[in-house]
Amino acid sequence: MLRVGCAMWANRDWIGRYFPTDTPAGRELVPYATWCTAVEGNTSFYGLPSAATVARWADDGPPGFRFLFKLPQVVTHRKRLRDVDDELTEFLRRFDPLGSRAAPFSIQLPASFEPIDLPVLDRFLDRLPTDREWAVEVRHRRFCEGGDDERRLNDLLARHGADRIIIDTRAVFAGPCRTAAEREAFQRKPRLPVRPVAIGANPVVRFIGQTEPEANPGWWAKWVPKIAQWLGEGRSPTMFVHTPDNLVAPELARRFHAEVAALVPTVARLPEPMVSTSQLRLI
Repeated sequence: MLRVGCAMWANRDWIGRYFPTDTPAGRELVPYATWCTAVEGNTSFYGLPSAATVARWADDGPPGFRFLFKLPQVVTHRKRLRDVDDELTEFLRRFDPLGSRAAPFSIQLPASFEPIDLPVLDRFLDRLPTDREWAVEVRHRRFCEGGDDERRLNDLLARHGADRIIIDTRAVFAGPCRTAAEREAFQRKPRLPVRPVAIGANPVVRFIGQTEPEANPGWWAKWVPKIAQWLGEGRSPTMFVHTPDNLVAPELARRFHAEVAALVPTVARLPEPMVSTSQLRLI
């Protein structure tokens, strides 16, 4: 199965563009889940949502939908995976109401987490509950250059049954840097070689594109046959599509899905989108 999604679901710029104009604040997940089948939960990196908020998401998220929540930064960046049992327990308990829809959980490591730290990651993964799905995103360049360090990382992930999150920022760095959103992307996004490697059954790709919608298909073109290949191998990949302002990200995610479906006709159809009155331009 192929899932596609965006970096968020509560984007108020999508009201009247993709979501009905009467969509109340806090309930954007309902229309979003008719456009996409997965979403990145980046806010959990900065702080956990309230139990009431998670309960609302559990009501609004349909069966088969997937939330990819990041472990809190206190776990990955401040404590660097050491002595974090209490924080991890609280994190998992908070998202229990979502059940299998919260999968995989993202372990995004800082760029300062380097090959010498792999034993720390090994011990951390060994302590994680095996009834959950886990995926790791690394940002140190030596993990992305095809050498011994990358092989050690991939072997470690395979041993623990964890997937690898691949971030592709080539398009954003090749594009313009004029708007505030573009400048922020240039400053904050990692600039790494792209290694299209699937470790487990559920690989994740984070594609960071350009503001201009039509600039992006040329940059994701090589991902289309790669995702088709993974589907043929029995994997269930997830493709997240970002742009600096994310204004048209839902349309782009669906467009990517359509390109893969043209190669793999058995790919499950996306839901019928809950559209606004405005015309769709890309689909």
